[in-house]
Amino acid sequence: MKNILVATDFSNNAYCALFYVTKLLASEKCTFYILNTYSELTIAPGKKLPILNIKKHLKELEVESKDKLTHTKHKIVLDNENPLHTFKTISQKGDLVNIIAQQIEEHKIDLVTMGNKGLTEATDVFFGSNTIKVADNLKCPLLAIPGEMDFHPIKEIAFVTDLRKDCGQKTIDQLLYMASLSKASIRVVHVQEQHMLNKTQEENRKKLEDSLNKVGHSFQWIKNFDDKAKVIDIFLEKLKVDLFAMVHEKRNLFEKLTREPVVKDLSMYSDIPFLILPSQE
Repeated sequence: MKNILVATDFSNNAYCALFYVTKLLASEKCTFYILNTYSELTIAPGKKLPILNIKKHLKELEVESKDKLTHTKHKIVLDNENPLHTFKTISQKGDLVNIIAQQIEEHKIDLVTMGNKGLTEATDVFFGSNTIKVADNLKCPLLAIPGEMDFHPIKEIAFVTDLRKDCGQKTIDQLLYMASLSKASIRVVHVQEQHMLNKTQEENRKKLEDSLNKVGHSFQWIKNFDDKAKVIDIFLEKLKVDLFAMVHEKRNLFEKLTREPVVKDLSMYSDIPFLILPSQE
């Protein structure tokens, strides 16, 4: 059985992420944990942050959180209609990033899912700030769902890598599992920073190719430009991929692409689900 943690702020994007992952895992026996967090600084829609009586404010947030989680659970059960799926709700006070880390350990979570944009995120920001923070501290894959998109089976996965490090078999296994759900092909996209691969990169390329030998795959080379985000944007549009995947590592291509100001150039990614695989270091 798979254990899936879905973070929600009750926005339309958050519900879309929940619905999407239930369809993605339609053939799998899963327990979905729907998580909502709140704190003293949480402002309910249409209300102002109270200066006094914080205890009363927190109690109201707790009641509202639990009520909305119950509503979300009832809605997804009706919309999903899958006997393989079980839904549980978690309402908790505290920091979202820390609570997600706790829930991953407590419930042995296999995948975290959340929307790119929440109720308070500006529309021109690729990732919600919370999504970036969660990705920075994650020990399992994170699937970020953009906007209010419709689900369709994943047939083409773009795996973007600079080949500077061995991805690790556990990381590749997570990617292969995602591909297996709908027999998707994997397009390895390498941004070519030098004329030729160095020795380490070539060794990593061979390891990666060996790991992908049982699934349809190809290697795509694209030339490096100062604006890597724009280049990848155009290339993914050309490939018409259904899922964009990267390994989260510090000081690698992922970090370059998800830090301001480059992040604002990733307009196309707002239409493509993004799978972030944790580094196995």
